[in-house]
Amino acid sequence: MGKPVGTEGPLKVGIIGCGKIVGQYLDSFRRLAGVRLVAVADLDPARAREVADEYGGGVRAVGVDELLAAGDVDLILNLTVPAAHAEVALAAIAAGKHVYGEKPLAATTREAREVLDAARAAGVVVGCAPDTVLGTGLQTARKAIDDGLIGAPVAATATMVTPGHERWHPNPDFYYVPGGGPLLDMGPYYVTALVTLLGPVASVVGAASHTRPERVIGSGPRAGEAIPVTTDTHVTGVLTHASGALSTLVMSFDAVATHAANIEVHGPLGTLAVPDPNHFDGDTRLHRLGGDTWETLPVSAGYVDSGRGYGIADLARTLGSSDGPRAGGTLGYHVLDVMESLLESAHTGRAVEVTSRAERPPAVGLEDLADRAREGSLSA
Repeated sequence: MGKPVGTEGPLKVGIIGCGKIVGQYLDSFRRLAGVRLVAVADLDPARAREVADEYGGGVRAVGVDELLAAGDVDLILNLTVPAAHAEVALAAIAAGKHVYGEKPLAATTREAREVLDAARAAGVVVGCAPDTVLGTGLQTARKAIDDGLIGAPVAATATMVTPGHERWHPNPDFYYVPGGGPLLDMGPYYVTALVTLLGPVASVVGAASHTRPERVIGSGPRAGEAIPVTTDTHVTGVLTHASGALSTLVMSFDAVATHAANIEVHGPLGTLAVPDPNHFDGDTRLHRLGGDTWETLPVSAGYVDSGRGYGIADLARTLGSSDGPRAGGTLGYHVLDVMESLLESAHTGRAVEVTSRAERPPAVGLEDLADRAREGSLSA
């Protein structure tokens, strides 16, 4: 079973999926005293052994079934491709484990609902990336809003453009099938940030395009290979938040570059330029009403020097309490619902109500979770 409520000691984690993103989690686990990595698994056993050897500290490389059955694993970190997120999460829940998954929570809201319902029945906790919103960048921006520096937010813009991940990723196929695309891949960072800053979304209006039938891989052993594109590669829309604020979203794998801020939030007293929601830090800048320049706000909130995996440490701290994790399954479900509704609107040409709700997670005070002594001992 998963870690019982009230159990002392670090949360013991097993990873399923040892692809490119795993290294960032390993870096965080080396610093977090509240989390201990004990085992890893992958469909490619050699890749799992490589990760276990790199991390050291007695971490085991095992098969997926062995990891799910392991008595010393409290939580499964699900780093599989999006199409497998629900299947792996359900298997972990059936084994009595807590689950924390890479975004999105599942490929569809139907699958995501199955995961949340199964977790509730089993008495385990579901967390979901992105946890970038827990860092000092987004939390400093949130504090500025909560402190009234721009007045009541009226609107926001969120912009992400790139010519496509096939230029650098050696196996980019999953980015260009349903469940991928710029909205499902990068949208979770931006929509989660918008919900954290402005609250839940009530309805959406969207438009989308699919500009090229194939992409050519630009790096790795498959360089030069053409892959089919079967999902929208440019998505834009307007999100109406329950607060009344309006957010304009642009997510594209078809554009080259932009001068636009990643996120801007506008109010009657000022405008905030919010740092990249794919990062944990960065400057929050404020232009006040009547001012003639932008000022950089001092870091005032968020987990200091954080990285991917801090959402798991935050989850571990909530076990045994009535509070849920800030990067929790309910928030992940709402973000997926917003994105799925946006695509539905784009394909039907009508506004779509977002039926789910997720409250803004509690703010993070300025705090350092890193155990510097532990980091030194693991890297020595």
